[in-house]
Amino acid sequence: MTSPPRAADESTRDPDGEEPLPPFGEMVSQQLGGWRGLVESSVPVVVFVVVNIIWELNPALIASVGVALVIGAVRLAQKRPVRHAVNGLFGIGLGAIIAWRTGEARDFYLPGIIQSYVFALALLISAAVRQPLVGWGWSVIMAGGKSDWRQDRRLMRTFIWLTVVWAVVWILKVSAQAWLWWDKQDDLLGIARLVLGTPPYVLLALFTVAVVRRVTRDRPPAPAVENA
Repeated sequence: MTSPPRAADESTRDPDGEEPLPPFGEMVSQQLGGWRGLVESSVPVVVFVVVNIIWELNPALIASVGVALVIGAVRLAQKRPVRHAVNGLFGIGLGAIIAWRTGEARDFYLPGIIQSYVFALALLISAAVRQPLVGWGWSVIMAGGKSDWRQDRRLMRTFIWLTVVWAVVWILKVSAQAWLWWDKQDDLLGIARLVLGTPPYVLLALFTVAVVRRVTRDRPPAPAVENA
C-alpha cells in the first residue's frame, strides 16, 4: 500500500495558501538565469579584470566583449534562453565603449554604477508613493501574479519598509564602487563589482522571503464564508 503524498509545506505556498510554489532557491535561480547564468554574467568582468592587470586596457576590452559574444553565441547554438546573455552583453558593450573613448579602465564599470543608483532611486520613489517594487516583485515571482497584498495593511507596510531596505543596501554597495571609481582604483573596483554583484541580491531575496512568510504565517485566518 502506497503512502499518501505529503502535504505541501506551508512555506512553499502562495500568500493565500492555494497552490504550492516551487522552492525559493529555484525561483531566484530562474530569475538570475540559473547557476550557469550567474557564472556567465561574471566571466566577462573577470576576464576584463585579469587581462587589464596583466596587460592593458584595449586587450582587456577586446577579451571581455569577445567572451560575452561567445557566451551569447553558445546559448543560441544550444537553443537556450538568451535574455540574460543579451542583457549582460549590452552592459559589457556599453562599458567597453565608454572606457575605450576615455582611455580609463575604471569607466568600464561606470554604466553599472549609474544603473544601480537609478534602481535605488526607483525603489525609494515606489515606496514613497505606496507602490513598493519589492511587493510587485513578490507578486511576479512568488504569488503567481496576484497582488492581494495591496489590500492587506500589514503586508503593505512590510513591503514598503523592505523596499526601503533594498534601496539602502543598493546605495551602500554602489557608493563603495563609486568611491573606488572616483579614487581611480581600477583593480579594486573590478573586484568590488564581482563581490558586490550577485551576493547582496541573493541575501536580500532570502531576507525578504523570510520576513514576508513570517508576516503571512502570523496573519489571523480570514473568516469563513457560509454557502448561500
